[in-house]
Order: sequence, then structure tokens, then C-alpha cells
Amino acid sequence: MFSKIFLLALAASPLVAAHGKIPVVTGNAGGNGTAIAIKGAVVAGAGSNSKTELDTTVFGSTKIATDGLGQTTGTGKNKVAMVAATMASSGSTLPQVSDNGTLSGTFHIVTTDGAGPLKAMIDSTGTGAFSTGTAGTILTQVPGYNGNIKADGTVPKLRRFLERMNVIEKRAANVNKDFPFSVAIPAGTTCTGTVAGQSNVCLVKIANSNPAGPFGGVVAIQMAGSSTNATRRAVPVQFSG
Repeated sequence: MFSKIFLLALAASPLVAAHGKIPVVTGNAGGNGTAIAIKGAVVAGAGSNSKTELDTTVFGSTKIATDGLGQTTGTGKNKVAMVAATMASSGSTLPQVSDNGTLSGTFHIVTTDGAGPLKAMIDSTGTGAFSTGTAGTILTQVPGYNGNIKADGTVPKLRRFLERMNVIEKRAANVNKDFPFSVAIPAGTTCTGTVAGQSNVCLVKIANSNPAGPFGGVVAIQMAGSSTNATRRAVPVQFSG
């Protein structure tokens, strides 16, 4: 009887807001970047949720193959045009991935409900059309169970039981830990998007499936070796004397 009352009390708890984000990504053939809307050191690593969660992308569906780029508390709805800001902070070369290559990076777990496991989806159009995209294979996985992890970075066993009962424990606690991840981009992938002056761009959505979110980010990449993987620069006007 006590256990039933306990579970009902937990179920009545407020909805948890939890977060995990992608501050660093690199391609196996060079280049680097961040997920869209990442603010870097401007956002605190440790502290209250309201201060640490500002640039975490939240998606509208636990299904990875869902259109859209998500949104953050700090900047609102994510847009493709925001790729320009990621390039301004991390360099003019987007992550370059060779055929059948990999995209690697750091997944920062902000709070206890922002962990792994992760899934990945590649949109070859560079528009956020993930519903018609291609799944990437996670090679290096982030720890977690249904997006949950303990504050010390370990996966809780008791929580597995609670989640199977669709119970939310309490307000997510700060974790502030980094974990590596890597995604295999399928052989034969072609990118056709034009983003932030770059051509041949794909967007890669990387997220967990936590129903409180889900959380993760969207990263712009290019397939290495394309002759037009370059920023379009304005040609200066020449004036005669």
C-alpha cells in the first residue's frame, strides 16, 4: 500500500526540465563547430537550472525522425541561419566528413535528465527535414537510461524501475559533465543544402529520447572532397582613379 502511495506522489510531481547539449563537434577529415544556438562560456556550467540550461536545444518529439531544429530558452526557435553564428565562434570550416566517415564531439550533460543514449538523423537538404532523413549510427555512446543519469555521472538502477512506471522523481539536479560521442555517417551520403554561405551542407540532429525534452542539438557538416565546400565571399569593387 505504501509503495502505491509513494509512486502516486511521485507521479504528481512537476514536470522535469532537463538538459544535454553539444558544445564541440569535429569531422574525421577536419573542420569543427558546435550545435546551433550554443553560447559557449557565456552560459554557466554549474549552478541553478535557470542559469545552466539557456543554450540547450529542446525538440518537440521523442522521435528522432521529426522535422524542425528545436528551440532554446536563450534564443527561442532555432533557425538554419544560426549556423553563421556557430562558424563565427568556431572557425570558417564546418566539420568535414569523408565518405563512410565519422562526426565526433562532446556531449555536455547539464542536468540529470539530459543524458544518453543518443540517436542521430542526417538531413541531406540542410533545411531540417529530418522526417525524410537517413539515420546515423552512434559509435561512441553517452551513458544514461532513457536520458537519465545520476549527478555523479553514473546510471541509476532504481531509476530504471521508476521510469518504467512512467514516474518522474523530482527537479533535475546539476551534473556538469562532458562525455565523448561519435556518429558514423552512411557511405554515399550527399549534402545539397546551402547554409551561411556554404554549399553542400547536411544537418545532423543528435538527441536523446527523454520525454521531458528530448535534448541535444543540430550540427551542420559538409562531405569532404567536394570542390565547392567553401564560403562565398563578396568580390571587392575596383574603382579607377
